[in-house]
Amino acid sequence: QVQLVESGGGLVQPGGSLRLSCAASGFTADYYVIGWFRQAPGKEREGVVCISTKDDSTIYGASVEGRFTISRDNAKNTVDLQMNRLKPEDTAVYYCAVDFVRPIPGRCIPVGMDYWGKGTLVTVSS
Repeated sequence: QVQLVESGGGLVQPGGSLRLSCAASGFTADYYVIGWFRQAPGKEREGVVCISTKDDSTIYGASVEGRFTISRDNAKNTVDLQMNRLKPEDTAVYYCAVDFVRPIPGRCIPVGMDYWGKGTLVTVSS
């Protein structure tokens, strides 16, 4: 079955960096969209960044563009999220999700994703 397993969350001070990793398995597709989402307490889940394997195009959320970077390793079937210059408002549970049923490059919204990981908590605090 489809599995997405996140790792790398933790506590970091404001201005610090953290790297999350998502290991994907259990599916095959000509191409798909995979990405990172987050949900802070009391807020709706939002798209952080997604990447399309069709053309490696990416779409970033406005609040993270320039600070976060997504990368993927085809051989390992992993997708990483490098987070720099972290802010307290980046505190959230971060989820990895994939859309391979009807992937649309440039779309990075929760309702468009088919499978989700269980999430990893990132806390930015001094």
